[in-house]
Formats: sequence, C-alpha cells, structure tokens
Amino acid sequence: MKKLFILTLIALTVAAQAEPKKLLVVTTTTGFRHASIPTLEKMLSQLAASSGEFTVDFVQQPPGHAPTGFPAKLKADASDEQKAAFATNEVAFNEKLKAVLQKLSPENLKNYDGVVFASTTGDLPIPDQQGFLDWIKAGHAFIGIHAAADTFHGWPEYAQMLGGEFQHHGPQVSVVCLNQDPKNPATAALPPVWTIAQEEIYQFKNYDPAKVHDLLIMDKHPEHKDQPGHFAVSWCKDYGAGKVFYTSLGHREDVIDADPGLKDRKNSVEISKAYQAHVLGGIEWALGLKN
Repeated sequence: MKKLFILTLIALTVAAQAEPKKLLVVTTTTGFRHASIPTLEKMLSQLAASSGEFTVDFVQQPPGHAPTGFPAKLKADASDEQKAAFATNEVAFNEKLKAVLQKLSPENLKNYDGVVFASTTGDLPIPDQQGFLDWIKAGHAFIGIHAAADTFHGWPEYAQMLGGEFQHHGPQVSVVCLNQDPKNPATAALPPVWTIAQEEIYQFKNYDPAKVHDLLIMDKHPEHKDQPGHFAVSWCKDYGAGKVFYTSLGHREDVIDADPGLKDRKNSVEISKAYQAHVLGGIEWALGLKN
C-alpha cells in the first residue's frame, strides 16, 4: 500500500510538471496600433504549439477603431451630427474594451501563469491596476514585446515594473546588438554580436541599467553611429517573486515571421528564427521553465 501511494505521488508530480503553463496575450491598443500585431499573435501561437511548454489565450482589440494607426479622430469641420455619432462610437468602443480587459482582473488571472503585452499602447482600462501588479509580484510572469513600453505612460508603477518607458524612436536602421548574457535562455541562441538588417529601435526614459539585467544592448546610438553609449534593447528583471522579460524588438513583420515568401523582406529568415528563439527563451525564463 505504501509503495502504491509513493508511485501515485510520483505520477501526479510528473503530470503536474508536464502540464503546460498558461499565458494570456494582450494585444489591445488605445494609441498607435502596429500592423505587425497579427504577426506577433501568430508567432506566439506557433511558439506555444511547437514548444508544448505553454498555451495562449488572447485579449484582442474589439471592433470600432481603425485596424492600424492611431484611433480615429474627429475632423475639425465635423457637423453636430458627426460629432454626436463620433461620441456614441467612442463610448461604445470604450465599453467593449473594458469588457475584454476584464480578463486581466485579479480573479481571472488566477487561471494564468503569465501575461504577455504584445505591442500594446496607450492607457488600457484594466479593471484593477494595483491588483495586476500584485499578481505579478506574487510569482507570475510578465512578458513585454516592443510597444509594451509605450503603454501606461501615466502610471509610473507600470514603468517601474517593466524597467523602462518608451521615449522616442527614429527611422528604421540596421541594428548591431551586443549579447550581454549568452547563458540566459532569451539570448542563448544568439551570437555575441547579432546584426539585424532593419528594425525600429526605441530609446527609453526611466530606465536604469543597475535595476535590470541587460540581455541585448547597443554601444552606439542607433541613428548616430559616432555617438558611443549604453542603449538598451532587451532586458529581464525580478519583480517581487515574479519575473519580467522585455524586448523592444518586434516592430517589423520580417523580424517576427520566418516565412521566406514574406513580401518586401529586408531581414533574412535566419534573423526571424533567431528573434523567435529570443522571445521563446524570454518566455521560458519568465515562466521559470529555464534558468
């Protein structure tokens, strides 16, 4: 009987360890909406399926705003009728947005091991901001991709959790990333110097390299190659008992998608595969699947 109990306990432990983690992927926006968001969603679904380590559920944009670009704005010469219709549509959209973001309530987050903000922008009406941060601190994962740093500019605690805040970007350029930690899962598959042919590179405020663990940096300004310095690209950090991974890369579809037939490709398929390995490793690190 004792032997049977031990075997049963071992079997249950193995089953629990083998059960995939659960990620909630948020792609809603109230500011600029990246055209590459559907590509990010596809990539994350593929990484989940191919690794078998986690599953993904989505919090997606409700209908009501333009699919790309900034939210629609009222024209200066709009008629009273157009103003009224615009106001009605805004109220309806905001209510829909609040409804889908209820998935980020502390009660619903009990069903997940981590959250991904994939190019979110603007001030998202999540139901409980402090409850969301407390959930991460309690031992859960937060993964931020690209414009996750361009989200909640009026919420300093979010930038503190993330480790930095988007300030600006220049034109898309060739990027030379220096691998700061070849042992971290997010950068283990990357060479010591990783060159991306073309990408949009962020500059940050409220970023302190002493408060994060840098993974990828540039030692030259992305637009002014003669200007040396420390320019962050990707990092990770602890947040209470939780773990945070952020990469500013992921603007261009041909960075994200390894499809060789992708139209107007500037980056090689190898760069896209390396980017996918970068994101997968970051997810694995944040979820505690790999150290």
